Amino acid sequence: MSGTSVLFDVPGPRARRISLILSIVALLLILGGAFWLFTLLAAPRDSGGITLPGMFDGTRWNIFIDPQVWQFISEGIIATLQAALIAGIGAIALGIVLSLMRSSTFAWLRIPTAWLIEFLRGMPVLLMMLFILLIASTGAFWAVVIALILYNGTLIGEILRAGLVALPRGQREAALSVGMREFQSKMLVEFPQAFRQMLPIIIAQLVVLLKDTSLGYIVGYNEIIRNNINNLGSYYGNRYLFSLFVVTLAIYLAINLTLSWFARWLSRRTASGGSRGRRAKGPQQPLDPTQAILVAEATAAAKQSNPRSGSA
Repeated sequence: MSGTSVLFDVPGPRARRISLILSIVALLLILGGAFWLFTLLAAPRDSGGITLPGMFDGTRWNIFIDPQVWQFISEGIIATLQAALIAGIGAIALGIVLSLMRSSTFAWLRIPTAWLIEFLRGMPVLLMMLFILLIASTGAFWAVVIALILYNGTLIGEILRAGLVALPRGQREAALSVGMREFQSKMLVEFPQAFRQMLPIIIAQLVVLLKDTSLGYIVGYNEIIRNNINNLGSYYGNRYLFSLFVVTLAIYLAINLTLSWFARWLSRRTASGGSRGRRAKGPQQPLDPTQAILVAEATAAAKQSNPRSGSA
């Protein structure tokens, strides 16, 4: 019996024919929907008795010939990347601290940290930005950055804590047997391994952080969306809203897809141990941060239920 037919029967000629027909039908439906959307956007439309050209008409895109428009767009990109970079560094630093405090053996430190993490995880990021802006009067930039640090730092802290818990107990026992203290074992032996295993998940969370910078639109921070859609759209008029939307979408896709590709590449490198391991087929690390936490906690619970597994 082949490895591909262990869990299910190999489809026969009739099943393969039905699958091919359904695939062709689905492809035709997708192409038809894309063609309908294209013709709908390209068709002229009436607005207040005035016939406006379609969305793909050159008169709706001529503003991008002006270098000052691209300079203005680049300012929004720089503002977004600046907020995301500072918030990402702060979130990783806060996550490291919270993971160590959350996994502490002292109850007086571990329990309040758990309460704080649950509180910050339950608060919406936008509400946190508004609270910081109104109460602390930090300005739009720091309201965005601090809120992203607090929210994503708690998630990264839980990711790292799950990585610590999922490590075999033999790692700590080996470190203690050579004379290390418990804190030394955690910092020098356990935490580097957990951080390396969870690094692709952390990068995936940083992609979410980058997208959440768009919430700065509400608090008045001139990130990409506010810079392009609101400011440029108000200056040039509604005629160019669609073209500005398309350019903004392309910028976000380029940035986020690049980071997502890097996260997948890093996941293959760290999970398989380099180019040699890539040739071996095995399960990949999940890139969903919430899924990663649940998987790690389930693994840790299974190990705790079987005491012999940690010392094997």
